[in-house]
Amino acid sequence: MKLSEVLMRPVLSEKVNRLTEKHNRYTFIVNRKANKLEIKKAVEQFYGIQVQEVNTLVMPSKVKQRNTKAGLLTGRKSAKKKAVVTVAEGDTIDLYDNV
Repeated sequence: MKLSEVLMRPVLSEKVNRLTEKHNRYTFIVNRKANKLEIKKAVEQFYGIQVQEVNTLVMPSKVKQRNTKAGLLTGRKSAKKKAVVTVAEGDTIDLYDNV
């Protein structure tokens, strides 16, 4: 797998901001087929930092329903994989640079 296909997008939320400030951890949505070594290489290459640890988790798909004039519509949200990356002390990633 190419390193450009591994990282999909960073997660920007209040919980992630607290993790970043307290423990120097960043969260990304990654390709479902990517492993920890590929994620580590991709983050180090794109952001130019030293990665200490990578933790991954798979968020399962969910059923979503909504009421409309035509009746009840049922669908699914796709499953995704998250990676929590701990970077070395003193290194930072500016995620809000392109926002």
